[in-house]
Amino acid sequence: MSYPSVERIELPLLQELAATGGAEHVRFLYDRLVAYFPQLGPDEVLAVSNGHRRQWRRLVQAAARGLDERREIERDRGRWRLTERGRRRVADEEIRFTFDAPPAVEAAAAEGLSHVEVQLMLVEVARVLGYYAEAEFDYYDVVWREGEDSPRLSHVFEVQRKGNVDAALAKLKRAYDAQRSRPFLVVDSERDTNRAERQLSLARTGPFHEIGRVTTILSFEQLSRLHRSLTSVGDILGALFER
Repeated sequence: MSYPSVERIELPLLQELAATGGAEHVRFLYDRLVAYFPQLGPDEVLAVSNGHRRQWRRLVQAAARGLDERREIERDRGRWRLTERGRRRVADEEIRFTFDAPPAVEAAAAEGLSHVEVQLMLVEVARVLGYYAEAEFDYYDVVWREGEDSPRLSHVFEVQRKGNVDAALAKLKRAYDAQRSRPFLVVDSERDTNRAERQLSLARTGPFHEIGRVTTILSFEQLSRLHRSLTSVGDILGALFER
Protein backbone atom coordinates (compact mmCIF):
# COMPACT_ATOMS: atom_id res chain seq x y z
CA MET A 1 0.00 0.00 0.00
CA SER A 2 1.33 3.45 -0.99
CA TYR A 3 0.85 5.95 1.82
CA PRO A 4 0.78 9.72 1.19
CA SER A 5 3.44 11.87 2.77
CA VAL A 6 2.67 13.71 5.98
CA GLU A 7 2.73 17.02 4.09
CA ARG A 8 0.03 15.85 1.69
CA ILE A 9 -2.29 14.98 4.56
CA GLU A 10 -2.14 18.48 6.05
CA LEU A 11 -4.42 20.35 3.64
CA PRO A 12 -7.14 17.65 3.56
CA LEU A 13 -7.09 17.66 7.36
CA LEU A 14 -7.64 21.43 7.39
CA GLN A 15 -10.37 21.15 4.74
CA GLU A 16 -12.18 18.46 6.71
CA LEU A 17 -12.12 20.58 9.86
CA ALA A 18 -13.44 23.57 7.91
CA ALA A 19 -16.23 21.46 6.39
CA THR A 20 -17.36 20.20 9.82
CA GLY A 21 -17.65 23.64 11.38
CA GLY A 22 -14.08 24.18 12.53
CA ALA A 23 -13.68 21.43 15.12
CA GLU A 24 -13.88 17.66 15.24
CA HIS A 25 -12.74 14.72 17.33
CA VAL A 26 -9.79 12.90 15.82
CA ARG A 27 -11.52 9.50 15.97
CA PHE A 28 -13.88 10.70 13.21
CA LEU A 29 -11.13 12.36 11.18
CA TYR A 30 -9.12 9.16 10.77
CA ASP A 31 -11.85 7.51 8.71
CA ARG A 32 -13.01 10.53 6.72
CA LEU A 33 -9.51 11.48 5.59
CA VAL A 34 -9.07 8.13 3.87
CA ALA A 35 -11.42 9.26 1.06
CA TYR A 36 -8.94 11.98 0.07
CA PHE A 37 -6.44 9.31 -0.98
CA PRO A 38 -8.06 6.68 -3.24
CA GLN A 39 -4.85 4.64 -3.43
CA LEU A 40 -5.15 3.62 0.23
CA GLY A 41 -7.82 0.96 -0.03
CA PRO A 42 -10.50 1.78 2.61
CA ASP A 43 -11.24 -1.85 3.52
CA GLU A 44 -7.70 -2.38 4.74
CA VAL A 45 -7.14 1.00 6.36
CA LEU A 46 -10.46 1.01 8.18
CA ALA A 47 -10.21 -2.52 9.51
CA VAL A 48 -10.67 -2.65 13.26
CA SER A 49 -7.18 -3.86 14.03
CA ASN A 50 -4.30 -4.24 11.60
CA GLY A 51 -0.96 -2.68 10.78
CA HIS A 52 -2.38 -0.44 8.09
CA ARG A 53 -4.74 1.27 10.49
CA ARG A 54 -1.96 1.91 13.01
CA GLN A 55 0.30 3.34 10.30
CA TRP A 56 -2.49 5.55 8.99
CA ARG A 57 -3.17 6.96 12.47
CA ARG A 58 0.53 7.71 12.96
CA LEU A 59 0.61 9.64 9.69
CA VAL A 60 -2.50 11.67 10.57
CA GLN A 61 -1.08 12.45 14.01
CA ALA A 62 2.23 13.55 12.44
CA ALA A 63 0.37 15.89 10.08
CA ALA A 64 -1.56 17.33 13.00
CA ARG A 65 1.66 17.99 14.94
CA GLY A 66 3.05 19.97 12.03
CA LEU A 67 -0.16 22.01 11.72
CA ASP A 68 -0.19 22.61 15.47
CA GLU A 69 3.40 23.83 15.42
CA ARG A 70 2.50 26.35 12.70
CA ARG A 71 -0.63 27.32 14.66
CA GLU A 72 -3.01 26.27 11.91
CA ILE A 73 -4.87 24.00 14.32
CA GLU A 74 -5.13 23.63 18.08
CA ARG A 75 -5.24 20.20 19.70
CA ASP A 76 -7.08 19.74 22.98
CA ARG A 77 -6.72 16.06 23.82
CA GLY A 78 -8.68 14.28 21.10
CA ARG A 79 -10.49 17.35 19.77
CA TRP A 80 -8.82 19.40 17.04
CA ARG A 81 -9.83 22.96 16.18
CA LEU A 82 -9.09 25.07 13.13
CA THR A 83 -7.39 28.41 13.86
CA GLU A 84 -7.78 31.61 11.87
CA ARG A 85 -4.44 30.91 10.23
CA GLY A 86 -5.70 27.48 9.20
CA ARG A 87 -8.89 28.98 7.78
CA ARG A 88 -6.83 31.34 5.64
CA ARG A 89 -4.87 28.42 4.23
CA VAL A 90 -8.09 26.62 3.30
CA ALA A 91 -9.47 29.80 1.71
CA ASP A 92 -6.31 30.25 -0.35
CA GLU A 93 -6.96 26.88 -2.02
CA GLU A 94 -10.44 27.85 -3.16
CA ILE A 95 -11.23 29.52 -6.47
CA ARG A 96 -14.23 31.83 -6.52
CA PHE A 97 -15.57 33.44 -9.69
CA THR A 98 -17.57 36.66 -9.76
CA PHE A 99 -18.83 38.43 -12.87
CA ASP A 100 -20.67 41.54 -13.94
CA ALA A 101 -23.64 41.15 -16.26
CA PRO A 102 -22.39 40.05 -19.71
CA PRO A 103 -23.06 42.09 -22.84
CA ALA A 104 -26.00 40.79 -24.90
CA VAL A 105 -23.75 39.73 -27.78
CA GLU A 106 -21.69 37.51 -25.45
CA ALA A 107 -24.79 35.92 -23.96
CA ALA A 108 -26.12 35.17 -27.45
CA ALA A 109 -22.83 33.55 -28.51
CA ALA A 110 -22.76 31.35 -25.42
CA GLU A 111 -26.23 29.97 -26.15
CA GLY A 112 -24.84 27.90 -28.99
CA LEU A 113 -22.18 26.15 -26.92
CA SER A 114 -22.38 22.37 -26.74
CA HIS A 115 -21.78 20.21 -23.68
CA VAL A 116 -18.42 19.08 -25.05
CA GLU A 117 -17.32 22.64 -25.90
CA VAL A 118 -18.00 23.72 -22.32
CA GLN A 119 -15.98 20.76 -21.02
CA LEU A 120 -13.04 21.74 -23.25
CA MET A 121 -13.22 25.31 -21.96
CA LEU A 122 -13.01 24.08 -18.38
CA VAL A 123 -9.98 21.95 -19.24
CA GLU A 124 -8.24 24.90 -20.91
CA VAL A 125 -9.01 27.24 -17.98
CA ALA A 126 -7.48 24.68 -15.64
CA ARG A 127 -4.32 24.53 -17.74
CA VAL A 128 -3.90 28.31 -17.63
CA LEU A 129 -4.43 28.35 -13.86
CA GLY A 130 -1.88 25.60 -13.30
CA TYR A 131 -4.24 22.69 -12.59
CA TYR A 132 -4.36 19.26 -14.20
CA ALA A 133 -7.82 18.60 -15.67
CA GLU A 134 -9.71 15.68 -17.16
CA ALA A 135 -13.08 15.52 -18.89
CA GLU A 136 -15.38 12.52 -18.35
CA PHE A 137 -13.42 11.31 -15.35
CA ASP A 138 -15.26 8.54 -13.54
CA TYR A 139 -18.81 9.85 -13.89
CA TYR A 140 -17.98 13.57 -13.48
CA ASP A 141 -18.03 15.95 -16.44
CA VAL A 142 -14.72 17.66 -15.59
CA VAL A 143 -12.34 17.37 -12.64
CA TRP A 144 -9.30 19.40 -11.63
CA ARG A 145 -6.32 18.27 -9.59
CA GLU A 146 -3.39 20.20 -8.21
CA GLY A 147 -1.12 17.96 -10.29
CA GLU A 148 -1.36 14.92 -12.54
CA ASP A 149 -0.20 12.61 -9.74
CA SER A 150 -2.47 14.13 -7.08
CA PRO A 151 -5.16 11.63 -5.97
CA ARG A 152 -7.52 14.31 -4.68
CA LEU A 153 -10.06 15.99 -6.95
CA SER A 154 -9.75 19.63 -5.86
CA HIS A 155 -12.57 20.91 -8.14
CA VAL A 156 -15.48 19.03 -9.70
CA PHE A 157 -17.66 20.48 -12.48
CA GLU A 158 -21.02 19.29 -13.75
CA VAL A 159 -22.24 20.79 -17.03
CA GLN A 160 -25.99 21.02 -17.58
CA ARG A 161 -27.38 21.76 -21.03
CA LYS A 162 -31.04 20.77 -20.97
CA GLY A 163 -30.18 18.05 -18.47
CA ASN A 164 -31.21 16.92 -15.01
CA VAL A 165 -30.07 19.53 -12.49
CA ASP A 166 -30.88 17.31 -9.51
CA ALA A 167 -28.71 14.49 -10.87
CA ALA A 168 -25.84 16.93 -11.36
CA LEU A 169 -26.16 18.24 -7.81
CA ALA A 170 -26.22 14.67 -6.46
CA LYS A 171 -22.86 14.04 -8.16
CA LEU A 172 -21.41 17.26 -6.78
CA LYS A 173 -22.60 16.39 -3.28
CA ARG A 174 -20.98 12.99 -3.52
CA ALA A 175 -17.67 14.58 -4.58
CA TYR A 176 -17.84 17.07 -1.72
CA ASP A 177 -18.70 14.43 0.86
CA ALA A 178 -15.89 12.17 -0.34
CA GLN A 179 -12.96 14.60 -0.65
CA ARG A 180 -14.35 18.07 0.11
CA SER A 181 -13.89 18.82 -3.58
CA ARG A 182 -15.02 22.29 -4.57
CA PRO A 183 -18.33 21.83 -6.50
CA PHE A 184 -19.25 23.86 -9.60
CA LEU A 185 -22.48 23.64 -11.57
CA VAL A 186 -22.30 25.11 -15.10
CA VAL A 187 -25.74 25.78 -16.65
CA ASP A 188 -26.97 27.24 -19.92
CA SER A 189 -30.27 28.76 -18.82
CA GLU A 190 -31.73 31.04 -16.18
CA ARG A 191 -34.36 28.38 -15.49
CA ASP A 192 -31.68 25.86 -14.49
CA THR A 193 -29.94 28.50 -12.39
CA ASN A 194 -33.15 29.23 -10.49
CA ARG A 195 -33.87 25.53 -9.91
CA ALA A 196 -30.34 24.91 -8.68
CA GLU A 197 -30.54 27.85 -6.29
CA ARG A 198 -33.79 26.47 -4.83
CA GLN A 199 -32.28 23.02 -4.41
CA LEU A 200 -29.20 24.51 -2.71
CA SER A 201 -31.24 26.77 -0.43
CA LEU A 202 -29.32 27.55 2.76
CA ALA A 203 -32.62 27.86 4.63
CA ARG A 204 -32.52 24.03 4.89
CA THR A 205 -35.47 23.72 2.54
CA GLY A 206 -33.57 22.43 -0.48
CA PRO A 207 -32.53 18.77 -0.72
CA PHE A 208 -28.92 19.80 -1.35
CA HIS A 209 -28.68 22.59 1.22
CA GLU A 210 -25.63 20.89 2.79
CA ILE A 211 -23.48 22.02 -0.16
CA GLY A 212 -25.26 25.33 -0.72
CA ARG A 213 -22.53 27.47 0.83
CA VAL A 214 -19.69 25.82 -1.09
CA THR A 215 -21.26 25.35 -4.55
CA THR A 216 -20.67 27.89 -7.31
CA ILE A 217 -23.16 28.20 -10.16
CA LEU A 218 -21.73 29.45 -13.47
CA SER A 219 -23.57 30.25 -16.67
CA PHE A 220 -22.23 29.34 -20.07
CA GLU A 221 -21.62 33.01 -20.88
CA GLN A 222 -19.70 33.56 -17.64
CA LEU A 223 -17.46 30.61 -18.39
CA SER A 224 -17.02 31.80 -21.97
CA ARG A 225 -15.85 35.21 -20.77
CA LEU A 226 -13.50 33.66 -18.22
CA HIS A 227 -12.07 31.31 -20.84
CA ARG A 228 -11.49 34.08 -23.36
CA SER A 229 -9.85 36.35 -20.79
CA LEU A 230 -7.53 33.73 -19.34
CA THR A 231 -6.47 32.04 -22.57
CA SER A 232 -5.60 35.43 -24.08
CA VAL A 233 -2.97 35.94 -21.36
CA GLY A 234 -2.08 32.30 -20.76
CA ASP A 235 1.54 32.68 -21.88
CA ILE A 236 2.02 35.71 -19.64
CA LEU A 237 0.54 33.94 -16.63
CA GLY A 238 2.72 30.92 -17.28
CA ALA A 239 5.82 33.09 -17.27
CA LEU A 240 4.76 34.96 -14.12
CA PHE A 241 4.03 31.84 -12.10
CA GLU A 242 6.71 29.56 -13.48
CA ARG A 243 8.50 27.81 -10.63
